[in-house]
Amino acid sequence: MDMRAPSRGFGPSEYRARLARAQARMAMSGISALLLTTEPEVRYFTGFLTRFWESPTRPWFLVVPAEGDPVAVIPSIGAHLMAQSWIRDIRSWSSPDYEDDGITLLAEALAEAVPPGEWIGVPSGGETHLRMPLADWEALKHRLHDRLFGPDGGIMRTLRMVKSEGEIDRIRAACDVGTRAFARLPEIARPGVPLAQVFRRFQMLALDEGADWVPYLAGAAGAGGYGDVISPATDAPLQAGDVLMLDTGLMLDGYFCDFDRNFSLGPAGPAVHDAHTRLLEAVQAGFAAAKPGARAADVFHAMAAICGGSEVGRLGHGLGMQLTEPPSLIAADDTLLEPGMVLTLEPGIALAPGRMLVHEEDIVIRETGADWLTKPATHLPELPL
Repeated sequence: MDMRAPSRGFGPSEYRARLARAQARMAMSGISALLLTTEPEVRYFTGFLTRFWESPTRPWFLVVPAEGDPVAVIPSIGAHLMAQSWIRDIRSWSSPDYEDDGITLLAEALAEAVPPGEWIGVPSGGETHLRMPLADWEALKHRLHDRLFGPDGGIMRTLRMVKSEGEIDRIRAACDVGTRAFARLPEIARPGVPLAQVFRRFQMLALDEGADWVPYLAGAAGAGGYGDVISPATDAPLQAGDVLMLDTGLMLDGYFCDFDRNFSLGPAGPAVHDAHTRLLEAVQAGFAAAKPGARAADVFHAMAAICGGSEVGRLGHGLGMQLTEPPSLIAADDTLLEPGMVLTLEPGIALAPGRMLVHEEDIVIRETGADWLTKPATHLPELPL
């Protein structure tokens, strides 16, 4: 695995290539402009990376016209950072403004890009949301009553599912950071240590190994497996015989990894060993099925055949600027896989009522099949007692 970290950020050519692909699809769909309001959509075209999105107080807008460069309509607090990007048309206001929080500026930008009677596309499908007050949304439509608002025709979903080589390099580098942090788990996990302390210290290890931040960390511990993989960590101490699982969604240069590792505190029992072996087999089956022209559902079925049962749920998903992205590895997802798509493979097995194991790896689709972004696990490691 290449341990060299890619350079930070992208040059203008990356964003211009994204813009060209978007505008080609807009031309085919008859959309005169895209209106984007969420962090990954704005960042996709601008490179605008900030933790300030954690504040729900201020709205942020990007207008992507069918011709020409994007227009950023953003609060003045972000104007300096946006000016460091390739975007040159930046229109800002002092926000929050309880009377007009950017709506006049946004309406003017859209009116310039979209003639009367033509369409403004807004991402509207699964895994999208409108990040602006609904009252302002209605006010915007009223101001532009002679323009048409509608879905973006899946343009953003389609574009973002296929990553550039630069994006893949960053996801791989994030995976490398996670791998190094997992290798140091024996430093922090042993019987008697509270699970919550393991969580905190693992995030410290990830930061020490190069993560920018750790927006997501899940996990669990229990004898013979665990009950779920989303509960907050408690102060319950680890015990000999527990299976400890940590699932990290750390971020590096704006891109996530998302994979987990299971550990046994001392020797694991036969049932746990067998279940973990089946999980690794399921991952390998999913990896073999993940090739151009296959469906997301085909990868699901390859893993579900080994995990067993029809209630296994989602067995993976897309990955990139967000921890989870389309497609979903479920029986109903007919998305065709293409080179450049990054996926997680995440099978799970129920051992007994209230006890399960899950395992997750990250891959990228290439012309001839899949390639690993994580270094796939080969066994269930045992932590010393």
